[in-house]
Amino acid sequence: YAKTAEERDGYIAYIDELYNANRLTEILSETCSIIGANILNIARQDYEPQGASVTILVSEEPVDPKLIDKTEHPGPLPETVVAHLDKSHICVHTYPESHPEGGLCTFRADIEVSTCGVISPLKALNYLIHQLESDIVTIDYRVRGFTRDING
Repeated sequence: YAKTAEERDGYIAYIDELYNANRLTEILSETCSIIGANILNIARQDYEPQGASVTILVSEEPVDPKLIDKTEHPGPLPETVVAHLDKSHICVHTYPESHPEGGLCTFRADIEVSTCGVISPLKALNYLIHQLESDIVTIDYRVRGFTRDING
């Protein structure tokens, strides 16, 4: 709870800096390490006035480094772009917000860990919860395919 506009702005600035695209990239990269995924590509963006997004494309098997494109591209054209991913991915989007009149300040981070093969996102669950210092966690765990058992 923030009583004044200055306190609300200070909270948003603090959260926005604490969970910027660089820090989120570090968290998701460590998540990849924990679950044994190989990073193929990282896309990250800090937004104005606040918020950040990071998406990491991963594979189950190591990939020849010569086949990984590490160049930066200008991004998609202004029209809508839809792409099909043939590998797994991990992404996070942040939403720091404050009510303009009520003083309530919140921070939401939506994390998606979509894996295939034998890579299990459950191995990194405690790490992710602790890195984001969560007060409330909602988990939507879905098993897709035939490679999972009762242990994840």
